[in-house]
Amino acid sequence: MDNSEVTTEKLAADLKIVIADAEELLHATASQAGEKVAAVRVKVQESLDQAKVKLAQVGEAGVDKAKAAARVTDNFVHDRPWTAVGIGAGVGLILGLLIGRR
Repeated sequence: MDNSEVTTEKLAADLKIVIADAEELLHATASQAGEKVAAVRVKVQESLDQAKVKLAQVGEAGVDKAKAAARVTDNFVHDRPWTAVGIGAGVGLILGLLIGRR
């Protein structure tokens, strides 16, 4: 996982929090009267709707990347099974040596 994926996940989590807080604020101010308050509430609701759509798109992009990586890995293992076994054994050996040092 690279830094852009971590940043995207953190941004998505933060955006979910902001959306929840903004929705709570909208519900809390529902009884407030006035033309300006109503206009602001409509604008905030539109922004929240757009943010939800973008958040869903980010989630879908992450799923698509994971599926693509899984397909590539699956193809590699099917095309070169002994290479995959060798890589797995090598990684297992290295991890075993690192854990055994403790």
